Amino acid sequence: RFSASEDISFSEVIYHMTFETNKDVLDWYEGQERTLTPEYIDAIPWNKVKDYPLDKRFIPVLLYMRDVETLTDMYHRELCRTPTGRDPYISKFMERWGVEEVTHGEVLNRFLNEAGFETDDKWQSQVRTNVSNVYNSYTYLLTTITNFIGKKFTATHMTFGAIHEMSTAQGYRRMKVLADHPVLTEILNAIIREEAAHTKFYWNIARLELRKNEFAQKIARFVIEHFYAPVGQGSLAKKRTEYALGTLFGDEDALDVIDKTVTQRVRQLPGFADITKINESIGGMARRASLRLNSA
Repeated sequence: RFSASEDISFSEVIYHMTFETNKDVLDWYEGQERTLTPEYIDAIPWNKVKDYPLDKRFIPVLLYMRDVETLTDMYHRELCRTPTGRDPYISKFMERWGVEEVTHGEVLNRFLNEAGFETDDKWQSQVRTNVSNVYNSYTYLLTTITNFIGKKFTATHMTFGAIHEMSTAQGYRRMKVLADHPVLTEILNAIIREEAAHTKFYWNIARLELRKNEFAQKIARFVIEHFYAPVGQGSLAKKRTEYALGTLFGDEDALDVIDKTVTQRVRQLPGFADITKINESIGGMARRASLRLNSA
């Protein structure tokens, strides 16, 4: 089992390690043992979930988190159709990443059911079916553009991935604090530990790819500045993203954490020294949504 302090120390150390090649990063990642093994999941005290209260306002957020994790198999398929996905080191990472992310969704779904919020047996297929045609068309267009640009777009993919993994982990940390549910905390600590390893892979590959040439930096910076949106927005309804951000990051202290643990780490990447887009996107949406939630 992993405590919150162990989670923080593991997450911090990943930013103080450097690699010289993509293979070095993959070798490190493959050397990390999985946290959410079948044995670990079986040992979670599921029978105690109902012993602790769970505020109903967190249910939509947990469902949102579950669905974001579940849709990673869709993102995986999209990436496989690009030069990024055909990179031997990135594709090897993505195979394991996809399995781990889907497991996160399954564990969150089980928690919801154990807490008394029953979900449909076919919830996974329903989540995938509900992705809009507009989003599917957009991703097809993006894949076409990516293939035209070629391998120089890999830096953009990896930077996006790093931002999404870091912000997702902060969402889980906020949920731990706000919900204050011992069993959920245990589950989220395990998920965060795996997300931290994902972050390290994305962040370090992004760093290596960005430093190769200025053109890759310019593409990545342009795409982040003009097209970045909080994780899940687009594939899931915007109102769900707003509710999740308003609930988790509706106060300034929480947004300060986003600045420290996401934006300032992205600023360490080549070409991103003064980036503010992440704070603006998450902060703007969270503030507006929080105001609506508090006035409802």
